Amino acid sequence: MKSGNDFSIQYGSEELMGSCDHVSEEALATLTCDRLADGHGQVLIGGLGMGFTLGAALSAWSPRSAITVAELVPKIVTWAKGPLAHIFRDHLSDPRLTIEVADVHDVIAGATDRYDAILLDVDNGPDGLIQAENERLYCPWGLRSAYAALTVGGVLAIWSAYPAADFDARLAEAGFDVEERRVPAFAGSQDDFHHIWFASKPH
Repeated sequence: MKSGNDFSIQYGSEELMGSCDHVSEEALATLTCDRLADGHGQVLIGGLGMGFTLGAALSAWSPRSAITVAELVPKIVTWAKGPLAHIFRDHLSDPRLTIEVADVHDVIAGATDRYDAILLDVDNGPDGLIQAENERLYCPWGLRSAYAALTVGGVLAIWSAYPAADFDARLAEAGFDVEERRVPAFAGSQDDFHHIWFASKPH
């Protein structure tokens, strides 16, 4: 949807991504990079959206890094190169970037000890809102797949618009060291928060 200079990607009446408020989507990348030993290595981003997490990752990680975005919906990539190109700026031409039109679950399942960071913003939280298959990312065996895909010391970061009481325990059962952070939903917010889980693969 478009209103003036503002854009919104929605699923029914539920906003998945808007061009106005993206503080927490950027924090998903910057706070993950802060938790790593250095800003090098392989990064996997699940979900292209409007490119705010991608842009923050490109700024946070070094020129020697490699960033892969797995986007399930081809139309999202088309929009990024068309009506949303002014939002993406020159991000899509960055030589560190590879975009795969694929289910991020399949990309994760096909990797072992590969990624230093996996950033997931494919739904509004750790469940299958957009499609039931997304539950595979957050169920015990899906989290174990992410654990296997990470390098030692790597971080799985998961964005959510809401808290999930049992998700910390689920991550811990998969072998992760877990930290949950509340971040402002928009700049200056005092009472509206989003949530990010940082799940580290122990040394």
